Amino acid sequence: MKKLLLASTALAFSAGVAFADEVKMGVLLSFTGPIESLTPIMADSAELAWNEVSESGLFLGGKTITSVRGDATCSDSSVAQASGERMVSSDGVVAIMGSDCSGATIAVLQNVAMSAGVPMISPASTSPALTTLDSNGLFFRTAPSDARQGEVLAGIVYERGFTNVALTYVNVDYGAGFSDSFARAFESLGGTITSRVPHEDARGDYTAEVAQLASAGGDALVILGYVDGGGSMMRAAYELGAFDQFFMGDGMFGDALIDAVGEALEGTVGTIPWAAGDGTEAFNALAEAAGVQAGSSFTRESYDAAALLALAAQAAGEATPEGIAANILNVANAPGEEILPGDLARGLQILADGGEINYVGATNVELVGPGEAAGFYREYVVEGGEYVTVQFH
Repeated sequence: MKKLLLASTALAFSAGVAFADEVKMGVLLSFTGPIESLTPIMADSAELAWNEVSESGLFLGGKTITSVRGDATCSDSSVAQASGERMVSSDGVVAIMGSDCSGATIAVLQNVAMSAGVPMISPASTSPALTTLDSNGLFFRTAPSDARQGEVLAGIVYERGFTNVALTYVNVDYGAGFSDSFARAFESLGGTITSRVPHEDARGDYTAEVAQLASAGGDALVILGYVDGGGSMMRAAYELGAFDQFFMGDGMFGDALIDAVGEALEGTVGTIPWAAGDGTEAFNALAEAAGVQAGSSFTRESYDAAALLALAAQAAGEATPEGIAANILNVANAPGEEILPGDLARGLQILADGGEINYVGATNVELVGPGEAAGFYREYVVEGGEYVTVQFH
């Protein structure tokens, strides 16, 4: 029942709109599974952009955008693929904002979107594999690749004086790619990885994995996973006295981790794609006014992904998959007038008048090309049960 409701959810602003005047776009996120605490806020952020576009009255002569939600589960690619197929074949979406977990995104891209010619912009799929995957110009993302995050996190760990570390990663595309990137960077700095152990997500007991990691030694444990499994791994390692210093990647960031892990999390250092500046402040104000939790993971990237899809349709002069895909890079990068969150109406008008825009958005958007985005990372430390920013990289 829960999945059924999610699949049919659309924003209230679309209710009552004549079908001929609505454009359907998909929000394909993991509303169930290991990151389900994060995705409702990501969806709300994406729909915040489409609401702004619809209420402007300037989108393609007065059309509105209807959001069609689908569950990707993060860990079950077959469910993600089925949700994507429903969106495209039954719901008639012209583009997809999503997915989040890299494995789900790859499955939908290769088995649904590419054959249907439907563009996708992911706000959170960070696997390096997506950089080199030939999508025929249909895949983009607003979060930077883990190829760079691995380097950033490795530098942070090494510079803090931890030169011998154990490493565990969730055994999916995201974890494997992130782990490879981190290991290469850390060892190139002169560090040693004492043990590298994959783990399955959402298992009840990680005692065996912790024992394997601890037996090889290490001054800290680096966990590249999701909230459920990674958090349970951290708690087990702490309670067993195996490790007392942890480092983690973006997949584990969230208030749910603080609630689940408690004191074991204190002093943990991590990285997550983030941004600062006028665009971020504009998004924060917009989200606060709408009751959306701006500071959650990948909210800014979700707003930007949705905004880009709408602006690309406006640039094309039609809400078709072909037109949107062909214009995403055009509206995302220079030249053109800079557009921030809350300023989408001005962007729509400029495009309607035949002008050019450079969508800066909430994350200082710069799409290097299909499948890759430039971006910044926030280094944080957990102090007093809160994520405290150290610096940006």
